[in-house]
Amino acid sequence: MRKYHFKNCNELQMNAITELQRLLPFTISSDGICVELENTQSGLAVDSTEEGYKIKFSSLHTLFRGIFLLYAKGDKKDLHITQECSFKDFGIMLDVSRNAVLKTETIKDIVLHLALLGYNSLQLYTEDTLEVENEEYFGYMRGALTGEEIKEIDNYCKLFGIELIPCIQTLAHLNQITRYERYDKIIDYADILLVGEERTYELLENIFKTASKHFTSRNINIGMDEAHMVGLGKYLDKNGYRNRFDIMLEHLKKVLELCDKYGFKPRMWSDMFFRLVSGGDYYNTQIDGEVKELFDKIPKEVKLIYWDYYSLDSSRYENNLKLHKKISDNVGFAGGAWKWTGFAPDNLFSIKTGEQSMKACKNVGTDSFLLTCWGDNGAEASVYSILPSIYYYAEEAYSNEFEKDSFLSLTGIDFDDFMKLDLPNRIMEPSDYDRNNASKFLLYNDLLIGTFDSLVFDKIDEVYEKNAMELKEICQKTDRYGYLFDTLYKLCDVLSLKAKLGVDLKAAYDKNDRQMLLEIKDAVLPRLISKLDSFYDSFFYQWHKENKSFGFEVQVVRLGGLKTRMEYVQKRIEQYLRGEILNIEELEIPRKPFGYFETLDNNKIIYNLWNVIVTPSVM
Repeated sequence: MRKYHFKNCNELQMNAITELQRLLPFTISSDGICVELENTQSGLAVDSTEEGYKIKFSSLHTLFRGIFLLYAKGDKKDLHITQECSFKDFGIMLDVSRNAVLKTETIKDIVLHLALLGYNSLQLYTEDTLEVENEEYFGYMRGALTGEEIKEIDNYCKLFGIELIPCIQTLAHLNQITRYERYDKIIDYADILLVGEERTYELLENIFKTASKHFTSRNINIGMDEAHMVGLGKYLDKNGYRNRFDIMLEHLKKVLELCDKYGFKPRMWSDMFFRLVSGGDYYNTQIDGEVKELFDKIPKEVKLIYWDYYSLDSSRYENNLKLHKKISDNVGFAGGAWKWTGFAPDNLFSIKTGEQSMKACKNVGTDSFLLTCWGDNGAEASVYSILPSIYYYAEEAYSNEFEKDSFLSLTGIDFDDFMKLDLPNRIMEPSDYDRNNASKFLLYNDLLIGTFDSLVFDKIDEVYEKNAMELKEICQKTDRYGYLFDTLYKLCDVLSLKAKLGVDLKAAYDKNDRQMLLEIKDAVLPRLISKLDSFYDSFFYQWHKENKSFGFEVQVVRLGGLKTRMEYVQKRIEQYLRGEILNIEELEIPRKPFGYFETLDNNKIIYNLWNVIVTPSVM
């Protein structure tokens, strides 16, 4: 274990450096290698000296990145590294609204990773998962973060020079509160607040008041994205039709008044302004004439965040950034670390899009870059599963060349090995790389209904067996992150038996192969249920290690329902073989090709909503 002696280090810096030992195995000792610390105007530098090393740093987050670089590359005799972040505001956003509310200790551990990589901001995305004063049902039974938890996280972030920024919703994405009558009255349509209603702004003021009390940052993300039906529900009934761009502006101005009252500098997702003038399109809007006049009305004090996680073409990002800069000089960008389409991440796609978006942001001169880590439809994937993406974006922000060797020092696992967490969805030969979430829709693909059977290819079981073995091998290489690989190894193990089973069952039934039906009932399904139990146990451990228990009830229902459905299939086969029923109704119906994304090849299908994966019936 390496020993360091830090010279010219104040007490606060030493407190933070001591915390870094939780991730990096080094000790602090007066007889250790001398590491002299020195302030500089910009960026960071790590250099060999006669005494040992010198780290020049311009901020706390560059100091800790410097320490990480020293640790990762300190075996070199002649070390000279100079780096500067391409962005003034460089952060990530953690979604704690889609059932997985991260434990305080988990968030603090992520902060350690961010500090070592040189990030300087962290946003916590809370739709209704923030306890709000005077709103007792806001976040009720959702594991909402308390004021004390926020303060603890905030103080920990400050130790490393990381700004903890509230990320809230002030218009849409508030569907979880609509179940309560007190909030349903101020819902315009679906999950969208009723603009102009006094109670709407009472709720929002309570949120701002709470945020101002517990967060020390005076920056805030006010959301306002994807409010597609704003003004078309109760608002329409009450006020008649109005230009919806004007409705957005009216609401934004009221929200900005609250920002001003509580001393916040706002930023917001930019999509709705573009969608409202272009028939719903966000990424190909033209700004001229009448449209330019509308955009000129957008208050200049709000930072517009252009978000885009989808393109492999840097010109698309660059063109849209330039479009935003026609509206305002106050523009930021948000990319994505894909962990929101099931149990497995998509680090490869995150990195490929990141390569292009980072290039565009540097070319255009954007000073703000946010890496979003969403958790749509239940947040099944671990927050740690995207560490390769978080690492990659930091490397791109600070250096012109991506160097993956240092990832081993951060995690104890080789970068390429960690990337194998993508394997549950790496089952099809890509024609040109895109993304899919096959491991989720094949897991929940019903054995009798077979919605996704047409996507199953002949040797899929062998592919999943191979992927399972690769993940299992890595489990044994690491203590800290081994459970991540164990969970996804067991998912692949389930799919090695289940992915093709519905197809085999239908074929056996159509051929009246009673011996095969008997084998499926007595041998295959019991083995599959046993594998599913094993996967459930690993996933149970992963969830409760990282997250509060709230929200896991959804996974109990989903995976428990899957197991019960397998037992149902066993019973129906048994009844059929005994002659108690003349047929199995679902298996009588000829299979149709998967009919939702009819123009996409199989490698590009994202089908993420559990309730529509599992059944075509009303849920």
